Amino acid sequence: MAAHVVMERATFPPSRPSLAFAAGRRFVAERAPILRSSFGSAILLGLRFVQARLISVWGLIVAASLCPPSVFAAFAVFSAAVNFVSTASLLRLEAVFFRSSDPVRLGLAFRLAVVVGAMFLALSALVLIGLVLTGWVAPAVAFFFLVSLAGRAVLRLIWSEATAEGDFRAIGNSNVVQAVVQPVIMLMLIGIFGPKALALFMADACGHLLAALYLLRRRRAALLPLVQPHLWGLNSLVAAAYRWRDAPRALLPSALLAYGFSIAPILALPYANNVLLAAHVALSMRLLDMPAQMFGTVSIPLALNRLRSYAGVRRRFWIRVMALGLICASVALFAGAAVVGHLVDGFLDGTQWAGVGEVIAMMSLFYCGIALVGPLQEVATLSRQPLWQVLINALALAAMIGVMLWYGTLTPALLYAIGVVSVVRTLLHVVFIWLHLGDADGAVSRDFVAMGAKP
Repeated sequence: MAAHVVMERATFPPSRPSLAFAAGRRFVAERAPILRSSFGSAILLGLRFVQARLISVWGLIVAASLCPPSVFAAFAVFSAAVNFVSTASLLRLEAVFFRSSDPVRLGLAFRLAVVVGAMFLALSALVLIGLVLTGWVAPAVAFFFLVSLAGRAVLRLIWSEATAEGDFRAIGNSNVVQAVVQPVIMLMLIGIFGPKALALFMADACGHLLAALYLLRRRRAALLPLVQPHLWGLNSLVAAAYRWRDAPRALLPSALLAYGFSIAPILALPYANNVLLAAHVALSMRLLDMPAQMFGTVSIPLALNRLRSYAGVRRRFWIRVMALGLICASVALFAGAAVVGHLVDGFLDGTQWAGVGEVIAMMSLFYCGIALVGPLQEVATLSRQPLWQVLINALALAAMIGVMLWYGTLTPALLYAIGVVSVVRTLLHVVFIWLHLGDADGAVSRDFVAMGAKP
């Protein structure tokens, strides 16, 4: 917290006047404030997210100690399912926000995403009502699933808008709000209803909804000009939907396949023969999901916001530098997580979670790839060859399913095998980023021409 305050108040010294005499030095001097601003934004966003996760981790640990493993596994399945559905809530139209710096295009894309999100939530409500009437889902579970889905959809929309506009502070603060509120609500509900899965479902829904309300309030001054009544029109929305049809046609399938890959181990847990190992995997994935989210929350906004202003050779250069930096950061992060898992295992002997540290170490390889693919896939939405993403993720998911069918049950060997598949998938994304992202400019230019604007 002290480091956060220091960075918040810090001012960087101006460049020396002598730097302006030589062309090379003038180049550095002109870009030094931008580099300082980007670095400062990265540090502040990272500190906010670390604060959020440090605040929430105690609630996760207490919940794990109060709830039996079966309840924790059920919550993992609920969270994975609602995250998967929320990926499609905007049909990936939020990716359009980063294709140019034109505020008119941003407003049109935002309004289209709002309409699509509202229709998606209405359709989801009808599906949940049908599941309740047929007895497949309990009414309370369906209700909190819908609330949690709505909160995630709003967060996805406003996070994308704030990222495009460079408001990283709002993104970080919304994570802190959720991290403060959700664990408190969870522990209160466990105290009232006991260690039941429904208490965790309720806490998840309330935490996301309150974070979404905070973010709406924080960004209201920027959002209101985008949704003025005179700006809405059926013809413009239909034309925009046709113009950006590649989002639901290519980007959405790619995102769904990617998320399906990341939650495949969770969906296999109910069919595991070793119930204790299944619970350990569920807790390990929940714990490792925190550094993976931190990695994505810090890297994705900065990468997309920066690349939005680049084109041509400069964009290609920074994409490659960024890819190498992300690889090094992800490997260091999850290698550290594996070491910590080994060290923590000795303190859990004699408890129901004994051995979970070894599972964390095994799953670190899987999550190293998962965390790295997140920002790489978001950056790849700038490419004019989005179907390659679909192919890579489809092949990876097919390989994951094949490996799981080969082993037949949840074992340590299976955990190592899915880790290898995750790393190979990541390398394919890196190759795609390295070779094809320089072609994005043509797609952006054509999009501008379609709108009647100059690129």
